[in-house]
Amino acid sequence: MTAPKTIVITGASDGIGAATARLLHAQGDKVVLVGRSPEKTERVAKPLAADWFTADFQDLHQVRTLAKTLKAAYPRIDVLANNAGGLFAGPERTSDGFEKTFQVNHLAPFLLTHELLDVLLDSRASIVNTSSVAAKLFGRINIDDLNTWNGFTPNKAYGNSKLANILFTRGLHQRYSAQGLSAVAFHPGNVATNFAADTTSYLRHVYRTALSRFLISPEQGGANLAYFCTGTPGTDWESGRYYSDRRRISRTNPQAADDNLVRRHWEASAQMLGLPA
Repeated sequence: MTAPKTIVITGASDGIGAATARLLHAQGDKVVLVGRSPEKTERVAKPLAADWFTADFQDLHQVRTLAKTLKAAYPRIDVLANNAGGLFAGPERTSDGFEKTFQVNHLAPFLLTHELLDVLLDSRASIVNTSSVAAKLFGRINIDDLNTWNGFTPNKAYGNSKLANILFTRGLHQRYSAQGLSAVAFHPGNVATNFAADTTSYLRHVYRTALSRFLISPEQGGANLAYFCTGTPGTDWESGRYYSDRRRISRTNPQAADDNLVRRHWEASAQMLGLPA
C-alpha cells in the first residue's frame, strides 16, 4: 500500500475541486483545500476534518500570503493541483493591473507554484493543472497581448488562459523534470456547474438549458483530477503532456508544441510577476 499523499487543491470550495477532495480523503490521502469563499470552503472541509485556507486569486498579495502559509504548515507537498479558475465577463482589470481571466487562470497559479517551488522540488512533487479543450477551440496566444485586451471575448480570454496552463505545464517539465518534479495538464470533461453563468459567452446556454443533460457530473470530473493527483508519473501519465477527459494524451492547440513560445510565455509571465525568468 502506498503512503498517503499531502495534496493541495485550489478551487476546492465547489465543483470538481470539492468532489476531488472528497474522493482523495476517502482513499486516505491528506487533502488541503484552498478556496475563495471562507463559508463554502469550510463547508467542504469540515466533514473531511481537512485543513483549509482562503485566497482570492484576483489579488496576488493573497496568493503570496497563501504560499507562505502553506510552506510554514507543510514541509512536504506531494501534489499541487492548480484547479481554480473560470470563464469571466470582461475585460476587467484587477488591482494588480492584469486582465481578470488571465490573472485568475494563469498568473495566480504560476505565482503560487513558483512560491512553493523549493518545497515541491524537495518533495519530488507532481503539479496537476486543470486545463480545458477550450485551449484548442478558442486559444490563440499573442505574446505581445497575453492579457487578451485586444479583441476580448470571454471565450477567447478563457481559451488563451487554458492554453497558458498547457504552456506552463510544458515549461515546468522542461525546467524541473531533471530534479524530480512532474507536471501534467488535462481536460476534466464538460462538467455540470454554473460555469459561464455571468458572461455573454454562448457557452452559458449549454450549462443552463436542457443541453446540460449532456454534461458530466462534478464527481466524474473530480475523478479525472483525482486520477492525475494519485497517479505515478512515468507509469500512469507522462510529465509535460496534455490529456483528454478520457485520460489519454491528446492533441491540443498547435501553439502548445512551440518550444520557443513555451519559453517566451514563461519569461513574460515571470516578468509580469517580478520573478526571475
